[in-house]
Amino acid sequence: FTAAFLALVFILAAVSTTEAGKKEKPEKKAKKSDCGEWQWSVCVPTNGDCGLGTREGTRTGAECKQTTKTQKCKIPCNWKKQFGAECKYQFQAWGECDLNTALKTRTGNLKRALHNADCQKTVTISKPCGKLTKPKPQGKFYLLKAAH
Repeated sequence: FTAAFLALVFILAAVSTTEAGKKEKPEKKAKKSDCGEWQWSVCVPTNGDCGLGTREGTRTGAECKQTTKTQKCKIPCNWKKQFGAECKYQFQAWGECDLNTALKTRTGNLKRALHNADCQKTVTISKPCGKLTKPKPQGKFYLLKAAH
C-alpha cells in the first residue's frame, strides 16, 4: 500500500513539474469584423396580433458569414397595440371629462421597449366619457310632482 501511495505522489509531482515548464500560449487576438450591427424588424405574431412570433435581423459587411437571421419573439397580449406592439407604457389616471369633446384623456410614459424598438417617450390616449349626467332643474321637477 505504501509503495502504491509513493508511486502516486511521484506521478503527481512529475505531472505538475511538466505543466509548470510549459509556456502559456498567448490568447488569440480577437478577429476584427467589418460586420455591421444587427438591425431587427418588429415582431410579427404567428397567429392574431399577439403571442409567439418571429422577427428578421439583417446586417452588412463583405466578410460576414451571416447577414440575415430569424429570431423567435413574443408580443405580450395585454399591451396597447396602437402605440407599437413592442412598447410598454405606464399610464396616469384618466383626466376629467372635456364637455366640449365628450372625451377624457390620459398620458403614458414609456416603461419598456422590447428588442430595441423605436418607441415614443410619451403617448396620449382618449376615450368617450360615458354617460354624462346633466343636472335636472329642481324647480320644474317639484312642480310636476306636486301636480300629480
